[in-house]
Amino acid sequence: MSNSQLIGRMIGVARHRLAIDGEGVTTLVAFHGCPLRCKYCLNPQSLSADTQCIERTVEELIDELRIDQLYFLATGGGVTFGGGEPLLHSKYIKAFCEQCPKEWRISVESSLNVPRKNVEEVLPFVKEWIIDIKDINPDIYKAYSGITNERVIANLQWIASEHPEILPSITLRLPLIPEHNADEDRDKSQAYLQSFGYTNFDRFDYIIR
Repeated sequence: MSNSQLIGRMIGVARHRLAIDGEGVTTLVAFHGCPLRCKYCLNPQSLSADTQCIERTVEELIDELRIDQLYFLATGGGVTFGGGEPLLHSKYIKAFCEQCPKEWRISVESSLNVPRKNVEEVLPFVKEWIIDIKDINPDIYKAYSGITNERVIANLQWIASEHPEILPSITLRLPLIPEHNADEDRDKSQAYLQSFGYTNFDRFDYIIR
């Protein structure tokens, strides 16, 4: 399949986001599909087969987002790919980045629970990474997400070893998850990740209503 035939399936495109998904004014492109089944999923529509998705070719999405180009250029913003898990759509994102204006700043919000090749495909194009770690403890991670975090840890180790120059562009999210972890677990996760050279952490609490 050529790049022009790639179809992205998205649960939404949210414009004019400020200081939420990266620098400047951003547009969030949220993909359908995720390998995780988190207990407190923020976007359950990304998992449902019944979700009415938006479908766009790469060219159609670029054309749609050009309406915000002035905002991107004026604020240093751009496009943030989220989900669901955007790196399940790495070929589409790579094709988008190869064709969109080079001034657009590309960010990715990911769990990194994907094959390494998916990360490799987009790595040269991404200016900012927001990675939701959940918890490094494998038992806590699996109890919360339903799967193991072996790929997450392997990808984090590979990035730190092979691409240390991008570590300043990566923010690792360490949430306090009710009934699943505690502050001491987050401290252990942060210390473990700092040992690889990661320095930017976002520690916050899940608010469950």
